[in-house]
Amino acid sequence: MGPELLPSLAIGYLVGSLPIGYLVAQGAGGIDLRRVGSGNVGATNVYRTAGLRAAITVMIADMAKGAVAVLVSGGGADAVAAGVGAVAGHIYPVWLGFRGGKGVATASGVFGVLSPLPTLVAAAAFVAIVARTRLVSLGSIVASIVLPLVEWSVPGGRAIDIGVTIVAMLILFRHRSNVTRLWAGTERALGA
Repeated sequence: MGPELLPSLAIGYLVGSLPIGYLVAQGAGGIDLRRVGSGNVGATNVYRTAGLRAAITVMIADMAKGAVAVLVSGGGADAVAAGVGAVAGHIYPVWLGFRGGKGVATASGVFGVLSPLPTLVAAAAFVAIVARTRLVSLGSIVASIVLPLVEWSVPGGRAIDIGVTIVAMLILFRHRSNVTRLWAGTERALGA
C-alpha cells in the first residue's frame, strides 16, 4: 500500500474503530465488556454478557462498519485500503486503549462488498464449524483461512487478494489466545 492510500486507510480506521459492542453493552445495563467474560468487545462476548438481542445488534453494526468504510472510499485500491483500515480500527480502537474485537464481523462486511462469493464460502465454513462444535473462535479461524484461499483462486484484482490476506493475518493474530485454548481443550463453547 502506497502513501496515496493513507487517507482511505485512515477513514476506514475511524469508521471501524467505533466501539459499537462496548456502547451497546453499556446501554444494556452498564456492562463494561473489557472487564467481563472474555474481555473482548465483539458480538460473542456481548451475547454472553448482555444477551442475544444485543449481540445481533452488535454483529449487524460491526458488519455495517466494514461495508460503509468500503462504500464511501471511492472504489479500487482505496476501497481495499479502507476495508483493511476498518478491520484494524475494530481490532485496535484508539477510543478503548487499542483493545477491541477480533474483526470477524467487520471483515465480513468489508469483503461482502468487495468479494461476495469468497465471503459466502467463508461464511458457510464458519456456520458449518460453529453448528458442529459450538466454538465461535474455531469457526472464525477456519473462515479466516478459507477466505484468502478462495479469494486468491478466483479471477480479479490483486488488491483485494492482498487486502484479504492482510486482514486474515490480523484476525488470526488476534485469535492466538483462542488457538492456545483450543489446543488445550479449554476453549469455551457457545452457550456454555
